[in-house]
Amino acid sequence: MAIINSKKNTNIVDVSIRRKPTILNTFRRDYQLWIMILPAIICVFIFNYIPMYGIQLAFREFDFTAGITGGEWVGLKYFEQFVQSHMFWDLMRNTILISLATIVVGFPAPIILALLINQIRFKRTKRVLQTTVYLPHFISIVVIVGLLHVLLSPETGIIGHIMSAIGLGHINLLASTSTFIPVYVLSDVWQHVGWNSIIYLAALAGVDPQLYDSAKIDGASRWQIIRNVEIPAIIPTIIILLILNMGSIISTGFEKIFLMQNTLNLPISEVIETYVYKIGIMSNQFSYAAAIGLFNTMINFTLLVMVNYLAKRTSRISLW
Repeated sequence: MAIINSKKNTNIVDVSIRRKPTILNTFRRDYQLWIMILPAIICVFIFNYIPMYGIQLAFREFDFTAGITGGEWVGLKYFEQFVQSHMFWDLMRNTILISLATIVVGFPAPIILALLINQIRFKRTKRVLQTTVYLPHFISIVVIVGLLHVLLSPETGIIGHIMSAIGLGHINLLASTSTFIPVYVLSDVWQHVGWNSIIYLAALAGVDPQLYDSAKIDGASRWQIIRNVEIPAIIPTIIILLILNMGSIISTGFEKIFLMQNTLNLPISEVIETYVYKIGIMSNQFSYAAAIGLFNTMINFTLLVMVNYLAKRTSRISLW
């Protein structure tokens, strides 16, 4: 009987151990951590979730006298109006082209930079180089666009003089539809490549030093160490950041594009976010602008879910 009772007690203990912890038990166990992140949770709830109530404007005929909760319910009227408008395909084309160009050129750049910086063995040189490439990130977008106007001016800019000297003539790179995207993408990469490389450098710092020692003992060259040791170590980080970037492929930087716009490059520089600003703020069509913004967000969310699913199926690495 004692043996049977002991077996029963063992089974009871096993069941209690296997039982998944509830949210309440988790809170009791880690209440210090929950209290520490409570201010961040409150800020996110106030500034990110409460304003989502304004989404209803996309389905209403906004009336100033009725406030944010008033207006006649019109359903999908403004979504249909946007899809059927003559600007729809131009906006989608421009937004996707700029976003894809930024990802194709800008996404590998910090990875390459991090791998190159990690190869520097002199700590002083490495710190100086890191500080140098980080600095452009802290320059204001307004200042960046001002520098572009100064440097690319066909009459007074340094690059304009160089182009004239090599026989290309006086070309205004900011006023041409064929050069707007390269100028935007390259300047964006120059500004953010150093800062974006920090997370890859952090991942490389976590590589086991024994792997480097083993590779050197086997006679591996630097390129072989990068290919067989460092790149596999940062692949999870690369996949996660790629998923996040693909989730914002229909969203481009509003401020920089808006500041770089002019009447000559408008056919290629008008994107969804600048169009929403002009429709909503400048033309006071708040319901129409809300519908376009919600349409943009839903596409980004759908792409995020799809890319996350594909990454999970192929590499077993995903956000959730």
